[in-house]
Amino acid sequence: MAVKIRLARRGRKKAAQFDIVVADARAPRDGRFIEKLGTYDPNTNPASINFDADKAFDWIMKGAQPTDTVRAMLSYRGVLYRKHLQLGVIKGAIAQDVADQRFADWKEQKDAKIESKRTTLGTAKEETRKAQLAAETKVKEARAEAIRQKQAAATAAAAPAPAEGEATEAAATEEAAS
Repeated sequence: MAVKIRLARRGRKKAAQFDIVVADARAPRDGRFIEKLGTYDPNTNPASINFDADKAFDWIMKGAQPTDTVRAMLSYRGVLYRKHLQLGVIKGAIAQDVADQRFADWKEQKDAKIESKRTTLGTAKEETRKAQLAAETKVKEARAEAIRQKQAAATAAAAPAPAEGEATEAAATEEAAS
């Protein structure tokens, strides 16, 4: 019996979520499975990958074959690196404590890298929001200034201009004075 570690689809149309399962290779994609290892949600940024790494490691060591997508996830989370180190221990190339230390160091670096990506995405999103808010404020101020100018022009036009008779009388008095 060939055992695969693969994805089983769930979720609604155009919003897929997946279960990471261990199943017989002959079983249908969403059908019978042996064990559920975790979940995968590609709709988030970065994609949410939650599974029990110890169970996945056990199944990999027993000979279960992951599909391409699941292989990438296992590699991303370090399960395949852990298998690589464990095979070195079995062959006698390295000691178990050295393998554990190497995996712990790798895991720490990987977690820091993932966290930095999350914070970078969060700060970029916040900066974009602030830039949009500043642009909206600028447009709002420009509109308010245009309205003020329009009102000033309207009040200037509505102000009583000197009557023609008054203007001619003022001009006549100036001529007489000269």
